[in-house]
Amino acid sequence: QVQLAESGGGLVQAGGSLRLSCAASGRTFNSYAMAWFRQAPGKEREFVAGVSLSGDSTYYADSAKGRFTISRDNAKNTVYLQMNSLKPEDTAVYYCAGRPASRVAYRPSEYAYWGQGTQVTVSS
Repeated sequence: QVQLAESGGGLVQAGGSLRLSCAASGRTFNSYAMAWFRQAPGKEREFVAGVSLSGDSTYYADSAKGRFTISRDNAKNTVYLQMNSLKPEDTAVYYCAGRPASRVAYRPSEYAYWGQGTQVTVSS
């Protein structure tokens, strides 16, 4: 079992950057595929980015490609989401999620472990 805790959210102007972090407890972090999801008010939770066990393979939603970068540091039990060129439509609560599998999944229902979320607000 793993517990996840996000940090790094906040208020930023359009065009700015934020770096989200997700710290995981437990000794088996490198056995979990990790991902970031987001949920805006009135909308469903959506996949943003995912990273494989080793960090060698990354996956992005079309809305994140070219602007966001996911990475992980297994020595620190942490996964990151670097967000650049932020837009007002990126405003949402961002969640870190993990699944005990090698493959990144795109549906929230395929992730067993979730953090509490961190708010990202992008002003125009």
